[in-house]
Amino acid sequence: MSANLLLGQTLSYTGNPFVEGWQAVTRHNSRGGVLIRDGRIVALGDAEAMRIAHPDVRVTDYGDALISAGFVDAHMHYPQTAIIASWGKRLIDWLNTYTFPEESRFADQAHADEIAGRTMDLALAHGTTTLTSFCTVHPGSVDAYFSAAGARGMRVVGGKTCMDRVETTPATLRDTAQSAYDDSKRLLDKWHGQGRATYAITPRFSPTSTEAQLEALGALWAERPTALMQTHLSEQVDEIEWVLGIYPQARDYLDTYEKYGLLGGRGLYGHAIHLQDREIARLSEVGASVVHCPTSNTFIGSGLFDLRGLAVAKVKFGLATDTGGGSSFSMLRTMAAAYEIGQLRHASLHPAELMWMATEGSAQTLHMGGMIGHLGIGAEADITVLDLASTPAIAQRTARADSIWDALFPTIMMGDDRAIKAVWVAGQPMVSR
Repeated sequence: MSANLLLGQTLSYTGNPFVEGWQAVTRHNSRGGVLIRDGRIVALGDAEAMRIAHPDVRVTDYGDALISAGFVDAHMHYPQTAIIASWGKRLIDWLNTYTFPEESRFADQAHADEIAGRTMDLALAHGTTTLTSFCTVHPGSVDAYFSAAGARGMRVVGGKTCMDRVETTPATLRDTAQSAYDDSKRLLDKWHGQGRATYAITPRFSPTSTEAQLEALGALWAERPTALMQTHLSEQVDEIEWVLGIYPQARDYLDTYEKYGLLGGRGLYGHAIHLQDREIARLSEVGASVVHCPTSNTFIGSGLFDLRGLAVAKVKFGLATDTGGGSSFSMLRTMAAAYEIGQLRHASLHPAELMWMATEGSAQTLHMGGMIGHLGIGAEADITVLDLASTPAIAQRTARADSIWDALFPTIMMGDDRAIKAVWVAGQPMVSR
């Protein structure tokens, strides 16, 4: 495979800005180069020095554009792509009105294939190179998801959504404890580690699963510990009351997972807004990850994620669109919403922290730190190139910038797919504007 040298501004990280401070871990080169060979990053440095050192490689010069690791979306629902930005009230109403009817359509394999391909293309158009998605209860929806990603060379995480509680789940989306175990095990053995696919055992959330199903999925995770496990946790106050009404013996929401073997270091817990002290302590103790879904949390009115508090408690966290409860496919818009929520919590986030969350932070929640979301030697060459003057409004603001952060922040706050100048996946160009 031929080598490619990408030139432009480069941004990379050597550590966690929430732990070490952003000034200590960011590396910006105003005229840098990234050398790609055989799908991986093999060298970084000054542009002209790299030109001289590698005279025979193909060169793509992006000028003043910013070369970054590709965005990593740590929690979304690809089956909800077609219903994004649907008017709704609260979480449970939104699920019953939009989500469950749409997910029922995924019994049709052609529909699943179509939406899976559409989702991948929309993600790439917005600079996202890795998705972490809930599929539906239908095994074919999982096949559609991993097949669409494989056709594009994308590294993705996903799994069959499991729901068997009769009183909270429509018949069209209901499985059983046994079928959830059997289907998940078969799909895990089929897809996990194949190409760039990672399987996540996926109970939707406690109120749509019986104790028997949670126990069965916990047993599967114990049998297949290299798999990830994804679910939802403490998204809304009324949801928590609902959960504790169904599980009256539970100490808290997290306990409904912990009791059945669904709390662990490879667990991903979406939202995690209204956590109790015990829950925070246990998440930190076991090394589990929570995922911040800011556009969803504002769109559905869930609450304000306590990012700084969780960082102090040493809980790992990533960033996600939560499509389609989230109202945008763009990780730029997601970063902007995270900033706005931080402001409401009187905890400002620096642009370096926002970009880290959308790349390195999310990759680490997936246990893929250094592999994806990372602009460094040995990383897989998933790369997003940002035009920092993509619209007249952004351009006129960027023209007055006196630092890379001053230049980048307007794109974070106002950028969309027009800001995505190029996307590379596994060393291959996928988007070019």
